[in-house]
Amino acid sequence: MPEGDLKATPITQLVRNPGRADYDRDSVNQIIDATPLCHVSYIIDGRPYVTPTLQWREGDTIYWHGSSASRFLRQIVDKEVCMAITHFDGFVLARSSFHHSINYRSIMLFGQATKIEDDDKNALLDSFVETLIPGRLKTLRQMTDQEAKATTVFSMAIDEGSAKVRTGPPVDDDEDYALPIWAGVLPISQILHDPIPDPKNQAGLEIPQHIRDFKLG
Repeated sequence: MPEGDLKATPITQLVRNPGRADYDRDSVNQIIDATPLCHVSYIIDGRPYVTPTLQWREGDTIYWHGSSASRFLRQIVDKEVCMAITHFDGFVLARSSFHHSINYRSIMLFGQATKIEDDDKNALLDSFVETLIPGRLKTLRQMTDQEAKATTVFSMAIDEGSAKVRTGPPVDDDEDYALPIWAGVLPISQILHDPIPDPKNQAGLEIPQHIRDFKLG
């Protein structure tokens, strides 16, 4: 994959498999924007923890949210964290077990978890909903003060990390290509199924257009 700069600050270079690194900022943003799911890791009292949550990006900043009641989140304010985002794109089946692999796109970001103050939090949460499902926000009732109080939002600058991508067919030893063994890729993709209405919906409610138009990625 190509190497380059992640804006002014370069993505940390990979020591292992550097050919799979991608330092292009557009590629990094595409990996982030293609899924809201991420995992945030941190150290509390000398013990490691990983929390799955949802993230969204605005420019050069990434945001995530969690419960204000979480004792873990209260302890990571202004502390160093690591966020991982991964897409599993396919099984890579080689002619030997050693060369089996997967196709994937992944990024690890490193930085300081900055807690968003209340004055800015509501607008960011609205932006999160609209980023997640475009057109959804204007159909919803307004968030209550209690709901906002129960939610914490963190931010981290996207300026340090490592992006790694694998695509394409298996890479076997030269002599193995002559073996009568099938090799190739089993692609994997996420798909949207038909919406399932809440059984408590009011009678006669149709599926909104913004739900009909929604697409992954």
